[in-house]
Amino acid sequence: MPYFASPVDGTRLHYVDHGPADGPVLVFVNSAYFGTDMWEAQTIPLAEEGFRCVGLDRRGHGRSDDVWGGFDLDSLADDVQGLLDHLDLRGVTLVAHSVGTVEAVRCLTRHGTERVDRLALVSGVAPGLVRCADHPDGLEPEAMRAFNDTVRRDRSAFFADGADSFFARDLPGNELSDAYVQSMVRACHVSTPRAGTALRELIAGLNMAPEITKLDLPVLVIHGTHDTSAPLELTGRRTAELAPDATLKVYDNGGHGLFATHAGQLTSDLRDFASAG
Repeated sequence: MPYFASPVDGTRLHYVDHGPADGPVLVFVNSAYFGTDMWEAQTIPLAEEGFRCVGLDRRGHGRSDDVWGGFDLDSLADDVQGLLDHLDLRGVTLVAHSVGTVEAVRCLTRHGTERVDRLALVSGVAPGLVRCADHPDGLEPEAMRAFNDTVRRDRSAFFADGADSFFARDLPGNELSDAYVQSMVRACHVSTPRAGTALRELIAGLNMAPEITKLDLPVLVIHGTHDTSAPLELTGRRTAELAPDATLKVYDNGGHGLFATHAGQLTSDLRDFASAG
């Protein structure tokens, strides 16, 4: 299996590398809890079409090492940059989901855009969910902390009970098999309790608005109308308004897990974005 050592602390990080080595490159950054398999409906067809699809298992996720440290945003962003450097990737379309969007933004504002040409933010938590000076309409910090405490007490219930709303399965067009949903719940348990706790604490203090205004590349923002994990008005729409060169695409009935319910639409939009001149 392909691994590389994190530039932060030497943690062994797993990645996938599908498709031809000389194809246009997309690099995928995952949601919390999931490994690279979450993107299978995008990476496999795109790789079959000639794109090079690379994905990173975040520390404490998937097949990467179980570690205690390195969950601050700078270190997570450095891990993403470490993958780009390890494979010497250029002309990259960087694709990120949920908490992965803040890692991607920090990677670019911290390391620059020498290797990355475009950024796609899917169901992002960026710029942040919690109320702050830049975001007076955000969620109350106390409510976020209480939620995180609830998940800490029983993360299995959180994964199982939240699956239907994650995919907005009650809405037309979002039909997924019970087998698939159960497999995704099991996949969440592969992430370590430490990793999940650290990421939830990270999300509770995020304010990426100043960094998003500095992005100097095309940004595609994709968000669902019924995303309960990262409501459109608090996240995706704000990001599209803040980024200097952004396009917002809103998916009707899309929940947080639109990579599955709207798989074909997302794959098509990523294909077009990555192929843009």
